[in-house]
Amino acid sequence: MIQNERDCRHEHVLDVARQMLTAARTAPKGKGIDVIEAALVTGEDIKKLSEKMVAMVEEHGMKFFLRDADNILQAECVIIIGTREQTQGLNCGHCGFPCAGRPEGVPCALNTVDVGIAVGSACAMAADLRVDTRVMFSAGLAAQRLDWLKECKTVFAIPVSASSKNPFFDRKPKEDK
Repeated sequence: MIQNERDCRHEHVLDVARQMLTAARTAPKGKGIDVIEAALVTGEDIKKLSEKMVAMVEEHGMKFFLRDADNILQAECVIIIGTREQTQGLNCGHCGFPCAGRPEGVPCALNTVDVGIAVGSACAMAADLRVDTRVMFSAGLAAQRLDWLKECKTVFAIPVSASSKNPFFDRKPKEDK
């Protein structure tokens, strides 16, 4: 049997993405409390994510969302990683407030650090397995607005690809049409 790499690439990338999810889950967490949520986005849902990113440009005017929306369409899949907001009760003030006085919408600093470490662990796994990625705030915010990770207040996205050149770098700005 001869199996061409092009014929098995998609399944390989999905297998790597699943390992990225595991890396995010097993990443160290502040106080050992797991507030991380992670999911794998494929197929038509990537298109929905892209469409949401385009729609969001009207709302906030950040035109790089257009470029990123086009860019994720070149991904085999997209990993989304977020954190549920949960005060860790340290009263450390790292977020700028004591826990009891933290205003609504200001995330606990430890939650934010946890999502960053989880994203870094997932990207390290992807690098170890030689697939291309890029961390995207834009696609993460769109996934958050779509409420794909329930109760998550901070979400980042990682498009994943295996091609001869990383499609997520050396990108040109996309203009409004």
